[in-house]
Amino acid sequence: MLAGLAVAGMGQCLAGWHAVRRFSGVAPAPAVWPAVLLLKPLHGDEPLLEAALASMCAQEYPRLRIVCGVQRADDPAIAVVERLRARFPAVDLRLVVDATPHGANRKVANLINMMAAVPAPEADEVVVVSDSDIHAAPDWLRQVVAALAQPGVGLATTLYVGLAARDGWVERLGCSWITHTFLPGALLARGMGRQDCLGATMALRAGTLAEIGGLAALSSHLADDNELGRLVRAKGLGVALAGCVPATTVAEADLAALWRHELRWGRTIRALVPGAFAASVIQYPVFWALAAFAASGGAEWAVWGVGLAWAVRALAARGIDRALGHAGTKVAVGLLPVRDVMSVAVVAAAFLGRRVEWRGQVMRA
Repeated sequence: MLAGLAVAGMGQCLAGWHAVRRFSGVAPAPAVWPAVLLLKPLHGDEPLLEAALASMCAQEYPRLRIVCGVQRADDPAIAVVERLRARFPAVDLRLVVDATPHGANRKVANLINMMAAVPAPEADEVVVVSDSDIHAAPDWLRQVVAALAQPGVGLATTLYVGLAARDGWVERLGCSWITHTFLPGALLARGMGRQDCLGATMALRAGTLAEIGGLAALSSHLADDNELGRLVRAKGLGVALAGCVPATTVAEADLAALWRHELRWGRTIRALVPGAFAASVIQYPVFWALAAFAASGGAEWAVWGVGLAWAVRALAARGIDRALGHAGTKVAVGLLPVRDVMSVAVVAAAFLGRRVEWRGQVMRA
């Protein structure tokens, strides 16, 4: 049975690689580019924050307002925003400092305060919520808006890869899960009919946002991206996947921090789709091959099985790196067994509690 699970995991790795190779998602440009309000909720001076925000200021988009929001007057991110204002004087870059609470989700509260502090967008203006640690190519916003402009689409989102803040083995572990497990898994899920909203980039028309109850409708939800996608789909509108693939900073420098981050993801996903999340352990073939090796007492065939699973996992990961062409995401082949074992441990731990930590806030999934 364990060997069979390893074979199934190898099959999923190869299927995910194939899905990434086939991925395009590029949509034709709209006749008129609508105005865009880009919201960037900030919390502290994270690693590579200035580089990530600079990539937003460098967007090749004709009508763009960028609003950054913090909840404390002494937040170090404020200095980063001020430096960017000096670097990009032609960009409409605003800063909102407001600690007003709105529900349990502090990120959403930050977004609500940011929206309230700037002129309200017109109904056809596009509101884009993007995480603070997203690094994007100059055409990212054009591709997102083009995806949203397709008939029947009410929300546009993007895949993303991991970008290590430092060249350490922990950061590489984090990048590998995002780039070589999450990303192909999201594409496979979409191929099976799911239309998930991925929180790194969420774009919708201001009129659509008003129809679903505004950002206040998300204020009590830990998985605000999932709830936003659900509300939009309930209106009979689709969730489109833009053709661009930005990068998200992996900043955790020690294993404990990475564990807490991945456990938050795991418990959030488990709360939403427990069955599918439990079944996701199949996608880690090196773990199952190691388990088969242990169960067999070190049989020769099991040794070959570990080597085969490791090779297939490495082949698929390197293939995904080549297909995406993103610098900084390359897999460390030697870490793949560690990555698979840790991933299975996260899934198991996700079912042992509901407590999650996010930027100093403790919530229950």
